[in-house]
Amino acid sequence: MPGISPDVISHRLSVNPAVRPVRQKRRAYDPERYEAMKAEVDRLSSIRFIREVDYPTWLANVVMVRKPRKGWRMCVDYTNLNRACPKDSFPLPRIDQLVDATAGHALLSFMDAYSGYNQIFMHPEDQAHTSFITDRGLYCYKVMPFGLKNAGATYQRLVNHLFAPLIGTTMEVYVDDMLVKSRTADQHIPNLSAMFTILKQYKMRLNPTKCAFGVASGKFLGFMISQRGIEANPEKIQAILDMTIPKTVKDIQSLTGRVAALTRFISKATDRCAPFFKALKGTKRNITWTAECETAFSELKEYMGRAPLLSTPEHGDILVIYLSVSASAVSSVLIRLKDNAEHPVHYVSKALQDAEVRYPDVEKLAFALVVSARRLRPYFQAHTIHVLTNQPLRQVLQKPETSGRLVKWAIELGEFDIHYKPRPAMRGQAVADFLSEFTEPQAPAATQLITEPNPSLSQDQTPTKNTLDLTQPLWTLFVDGSSNAQGCGAGIVLVSPDKVALEYALRFKFQASNNEAEYEALLAGLRLAKEMDARQIQIFSDSQLVVHQVNQDFTAKDASMTAYLQHARHLLATFHAHSIRQVPRSENSHADALARLASALEQGTGRHIHIEFLAQPSTQAPLICTIDHSPTWMDPILQFLQNQTLPADPAEARRVRHRSARYLVINGSLYKRGFSLPYLRCLTPEEGHYVLREIHEGICGNHSGARSLAHKAIRQGYFWPSLHTDAQAFTQKCDKCQRFANIPQLPAAPLTAMVSPWPFAQWGLDLIGPMPEGKGQVKYAVVAVDYFTKWAEAEALATITAARIESFVWQNIVCRFGIPNSIVTDNGRQFDNAKFRQFCSNLKIRLCFASPAHPQSNGQVEAVNKIIKKTLKTKLDKAKGCWPELLPEVLPIHFTQGLQPSSLLKT
Repeated sequence: MPGISPDVISHRLSVNPAVRPVRQKRRAYDPERYEAMKAEVDRLSSIRFIREVDYPTWLANVVMVRKPRKGWRMCVDYTNLNRACPKDSFPLPRIDQLVDATAGHALLSFMDAYSGYNQIFMHPEDQAHTSFITDRGLYCYKVMPFGLKNAGATYQRLVNHLFAPLIGTTMEVYVDDMLVKSRTADQHIPNLSAMFTILKQYKMRLNPTKCAFGVASGKFLGFMISQRGIEANPEKIQAILDMTIPKTVKDIQSLTGRVAALTRFISKATDRCAPFFKALKGTKRNITWTAECETAFSELKEYMGRAPLLSTPEHGDILVIYLSVSASAVSSVLIRLKDNAEHPVHYVSKALQDAEVRYPDVEKLAFALVVSARRLRPYFQAHTIHVLTNQPLRQVLQKPETSGRLVKWAIELGEFDIHYKPRPAMRGQAVADFLSEFTEPQAPAATQLITEPNPSLSQDQTPTKNTLDLTQPLWTLFVDGSSNAQGCGAGIVLVSPDKVALEYALRFKFQASNNEAEYEALLAGLRLAKEMDARQIQIFSDSQLVVHQVNQDFTAKDASMTAYLQHARHLLATFHAHSIRQVPRSENSHADALARLASALEQGTGRHIHIEFLAQPSTQAPLICTIDHSPTWMDPILQFLQNQTLPADPAEARRVRHRSARYLVINGSLYKRGFSLPYLRCLTPEEGHYVLREIHEGICGNHSGARSLAHKAIRQGYFWPSLHTDAQAFTQKCDKCQRFANIPQLPAAPLTAMVSPWPFAQWGLDLIGPMPEGKGQVKYAVVAVDYFTKWAEAEALATITAARIESFVWQNIVCRFGIPNSIVTDNGRQFDNAKFRQFCSNLKIRLCFASPAHPQSNGQVEAVNKIIKKTLKTKLDKAKGCWPELLPEVLPIHFTQGLQPSSLLKT
């Protein structure tokens, strides 16, 4: 049978020459297998798929495998040969993406290649490597046999090359499985014609018994594809329905394996299989089939009997995702909205492992979203995703101070177009399992007091005012303070109306009594509830003093307690309704544990608890610095933008209205708009003077000129009308700038152009020194400047020997920018010596020397030397010995501009 021309493709074996060839010993077979082997060898010889071979280096045995219906299939054991061949990294298409791209078409045609792999020839040099032994002699394959390690990658490379114009539009191919699709029936014949033209051109054969043309649905890559959508393989479903009650470990593993193949169609698959995993846990032979396993097995069969039809999203669709969290797993379902109905696209489920089980509930919900984004990455990249949740998921991910992992998750999710929406009424049976986001709430035991009143409480402990409205969202706060010899701290547990618990441990940096610690816990909890926008709150504390003082049953006589009580009442007045009750410590154990953790010495915890620090008592009045706020240029603009107030003078009012169009107010601060710049924060002249001083002579300042100073202030995001004038005045009054400035009115030296053909082709090299001795006895500096880009490199040296110069050129020029064409230096002995000449000769670098006593010949590097010396003098002032530490900072400071020099080098 003719196959694909070797000019198009042939299979080569990349055998590792370091691996010793293996010749397997001949195996014995029964007469039936011998007869089947003889017949198959005769058939392969007649169609010229194999040939006889002499003295092969690799030799494998034949393996006879019984076919499902009748007869035998001859395979070759290429285990040893495959180990000697590296893996071909050519990618195979993703099955789920091919299935999604196929569903929704009116007509489909399924094709299968005839003896698929055998249509590709083996490379002549590698044919002998496929040798196998039979009772009739030694044979090798002339075509690519089944069982070779990289055969699938070679075949996929072939079909990708053959059908490149059709793949993704009218055709999908996965190795030897081919499919032609059409949106309408009229398009199907032309699509098939284009495919058959390519088959005829390259002489690829199809197996007619495995082809189906012009059908509405069919099986493709293990899924049932139709215009309606994607359905699970009926054979795989029937395999689960036909299973009897598992009796051994292997039976349960078989069951979970069959479920794993259909997880895309199973809602909360991990939760449904949780009893099976429990039965397998810790067992090797015997299992205990519990009533829970029996119920789960029956429910699984019932669910698979009505497995859902999955939909395929189209370009531009907005997809919706529902999340759910249980005690041992996180789950989600991706939904497509069509015709006011919800159609499932993909179900996702994952078991929680180790520390994941101990995540707070809201973090588990965020983790469910992260798992979904990883599993369904193609959908998240191609579509806008709406996350429907009643939990503050967006706030948790945007303010991830409570957990380091939330930072990583927020960054990971940031690349997708995700929007968070409240949950509406669900309209589809496909999401019935996701009615509740938390199927098994994991709130602490103390939070049960939210809905169940404590009968031990007396009526006089309940406040008579600020009665709670139980029809409105109610937040619950558990607080406890702790004070001991090791330290002081507070524990806070804030529970939302949806039973989401937020844990905080507060450690004090000051000494407090036990009663003061209890009050600090209450105040911190109230501040936290206020930040979460709570309107109604009920508070539980085990401190009798705090509860009764707040409820006005006790009188606060101590000055400290009076201050704390006034502060607490002030915070409580900001809520619409509140109540505070005393509970036994046993019912406040969660907050008590956090308080003891915060007050203990620094130590590791078994789980991640966020511990904050309180620097001073809440009752201590903050230090306030009085600011004399005189009228500024921003006041008229702010009054107009905020209150629509204009000056009384019509001309001034017109001018303010005109100027205000270039400004906007963000969080009470005035910003200036720009065409090519981000918003600039507007400053008063006093604030501007501080900014100029920091830029000019701060830690990163280089005492630049007035125009450069003004431009740097703008690039840092600041503006005020007199910026350029103030920068000019500031630089003129700078003592260091005037002391080390260039001599004015000095006649300029004549310039001679030095031409460099391309970046980093010609470098100038020179030395600076001797300078004041610094650390490591360094007193010299070598400087290199590229004549094309003006990029400079510098390094401090203790000695200026030829070896040090050679090392500098190799590390700072050759290794970073490549081998230059030429280097220009003066006639110093450090450059003009046999060793440095030989170094440049080996690298084919042309070494040029400046004219003696004429430094203008190497003027580029001399100019940079002048800048370095001036900047070092200006920054160091009297501390001259510190110049080696500042040398790496001088060049970046000097070459700052609109773009970084490194980015300019890449353009």
